[in-house]
Order: sequence, then C-alpha cells, then structure tokens
Amino acid sequence: MFKKILIANRGEIALRIIRTCKEMGIKTVAVYSTADADSLHVRFADEAVCVGPAPSSQSYLKISNIIAAAEITNADAIHPGYGFLAENAKFSKICQEHGVKFIGASPEMIEKMGDKATAKETMKAAGVPTVPGSEGLLESIEHAKATAKAIGYPVMMKATAGGGGKGMREIFKEEDLDRAWESARNEAAAAFGNDGMYMEKLIVDPRHIEIQVVGDQYGKACHLSERDCSIQRRHQKLTEETPSPFMTDELREKMGEAAVKAAEYIKYEGAGTIEFLVDKDRNFYFMEMNTRIQVEHPITEQVIDYDLIREQILVAAGVPISGKNYLPKLHSIEVRINAEDPFNDFRPSPGKITTLHTPGGHGVRLDTHVYSGYSIPPNYDSMIAKLITTAQTREEAINKMKRALDEFVIEGIKTTIPFHRQLMDDPNYIAGNYTTAFMESFHMKPIEE
Repeated sequence: MFKKILIANRGEIALRIIRTCKEMGIKTVAVYSTADADSLHVRFADEAVCVGPAPSSQSYLKISNIIAAAEITNADAIHPGYGFLAENAKFSKICQEHGVKFIGASPEMIEKMGDKATAKETMKAAGVPTVPGSEGLLESIEHAKATAKAIGYPVMMKATAGGGGKGMREIFKEEDLDRAWESARNEAAAAFGNDGMYMEKLIVDPRHIEIQVVGDQYGKACHLSERDCSIQRRHQKLTEETPSPFMTDELREKMGEAAVKAAEYIKYEGAGTIEFLVDKDRNFYFMEMNTRIQVEHPITEQVIDYDLIREQILVAAGVPISGKNYLPKLHSIEVRINAEDPFNDFRPSPGKITTLHTPGGHGVRLDTHVYSGYSIPPNYDSMIAKLITTAQTREEAINKMKRALDEFVIEGIKTTIPFHRQLMDDPNYIAGNYTTAFMESFHMKPIEE
C-alpha cells in the first residue's frame, strides 16, 4: 500500500481525497497556489507545498512543479482528482517515468478515450451502441457538409478534445454549417489547443445518463449503476441523481452490460464513467468516457455504501476488484452550489464569505472546502460545495433536499442555492419529467422581500 499520496488538485475534491487517505492510514501532501493558501485542503493535509501563483497554468497545471512537489515530499503516488491534470496523458506518463504511481488511467488509456473521435471508434469495435456520425475527424468544411447530408439534419459538431460544452454546435440546416464550423474550431483551438472536429446525429432532447465503472489491473470490471445528469446549463451539469427516474430494470441491465463490456474491452484500470445519451424511446448511445473520478460520485457512494476514492487507491495498489455489479438501494440527489448569481445569468460571484451556516441531519452530506471568512478566488471553477441528500425514496430525497437548502446560509457572495430551491419545487422535476433541454424553459422567479 502507498505510504504517502500527493493530491494534485484543490478545493472540495482535494479535501475529499485527504479524508479517505487519513482513514486508510496514508500520509497526504496538498499542493496549492498562492490564491489557495487559506483553503481547508492545505490545513488538513499532513504536508503542503506551494506550486505557483494564482493562474492555474502556472500552478495546478504546471507538471514540473507538481512532480517536484512529489519528489521533495517523497510521495509514492499522485491522485489527480477531477479537472486540471486528471485526464492528461502526458502527466500520467511523466508520473510513470519518475516512479510515482498515477492513481488513474494509464497514458495509453487516456489517449484512447480522451480523444472523442477515437473513443467512438473504439466503442464501435467493442460492440457498444454509438450515435451515427462521421468516420473519424472532419477534414474540411466540404467533408462536414457531405457528412451532415449523409446522416441527416439536425447534427451536432463536437471538438474531439472537448469538454464542458466547448467547441460544440447544434446545426439544424446546411446554411448554418459554415458559421458553426468556423466558430466551433476557433473555440476548440483556444480552449484545448486542438481544433479537430467530428460530427454526430443530434439526438433531440435526450436524457444524459452515465454508468459508473471500476476496473482493476487484471482486466476485470464492474459497474456501480447509473446517474442521471440531464439537468444542465450550456452543457455544464447542475444537479444529478441516482437512480434515474427514467430508468427501467431492463434498461439498467442493458446499459450496465454495455458499460462493463466497454471497460473490459479496453482493459480499463481505476474509476471511470461511461456516458450515454438516451432518447425518448430508451435507445441509448455511447457519448464519451471520463477516465477519472466524477464531480457527482458521492451520490453513487451514498446509494450503495461504497467509497470510490478508497477503491481507486486499492486498485492502483494492485488489489483486485470483487467483480460484483452494484444496484442502488436508496435514492440520492446532488446539487452543485456555485458562487454564481442565478438571477443574473449565473454570473460568477467570487468574494469573501461573511456568514456560513451548513445543513445537517440524517441523510444529508456536504462536501466543501469553504468556511466563514474564506475568500473565494476568481481564478478557478465557481463550484464551492456539493450538497447531497439520501433517502428511501425519490420523494423523500427531494423533501430532504428542500429542507437542507432552506438551512444552508451563505452570505457575502451570491450562490446557486435559490436556483436549486426553486428547482426542487418545479412540477416537471418532481415528476422526473426532464431532459437535457430542461433549462431552456426553466426561469428563475424573483424572491419576494
């Protein structure tokens, strides 16, 4: 087993990993930028190393600084969390070269599944259903037009190195293709340094349902059931739940089998997620694979009583998995609390938290790194907490979430707490009647003074 793990991340996920490491008797090293010197993950780790100034390109994304921190603290493993370097094949490879275990996918696996066009071809070969689309990358605007005509409008153009909705365009008619081609490529080049594009048939108003998988070093994989991530804004997830209210036992079995088949076909090691689009007729199509822990992993942990971070560490240390597939025993909902103003187009709201009162009680979990007096830097993602409620039924989990949100007080900044509170009262949400188009018709109601 590892003696010391460096966490190459910040915020709540860094603190989350530190907690599991402490429970396993493993020493921890936090890294931080100058903007994060007062973050809780720095305080609770056994050691902490400053890796640069506030810009992530000079700190959390600076591979040489992260490796140097691991070397001077004698860390024998690095956990990347999610975001930053978690799906960076170069970083995974450099860890290998320096004799430090990367707790995540191998560089070959990240390259194979990180490039979405390549991942799609791999899944086709594995026999997993995929959305009709281009064979590999689009070589030119002429190629794009021919592909769109062949598969039929509407289509979705996507950046092969994409994520977070960057480099994606929905196209409903040919005359819009030229403009979409240029803007998507420019956005992808700026965001990822790669303007490669591919095209898929646009599945109108689908559900976004993902299957959590875990694979070991011996080619065995299992699934931990599904999460419904359909409520999104600009392709960014806002809330997640498991089990999905759209799921049937038959569909869960089929999607679980497909996800395990995919993971074992590529001999996947560690925790990962196979993401699917599911149409109104419950046909499902592979969308992408995330070769890392997910933001929404706590709801899976809650419904099957399973520590995914612990499992990641055990797998990385060479411990075989049980091979057992897990089904949800309870219902769990997660809402992402962001430092954003939901009444003002979700504009970021960094600043100092002057008052903080957190919810508690049976079935309430809060993953956060903030506290009263903490100043949220403007340099990073605006998520400051994840509130999770778990109960015997979906109705009970929603009611528990309403109560927890009513208790949750954060002053000094704007947050998305009011959005989530209104969401929990929305009739379509309560009925489980939502798709990825949900936010197009959802509008915040002013709060009466």
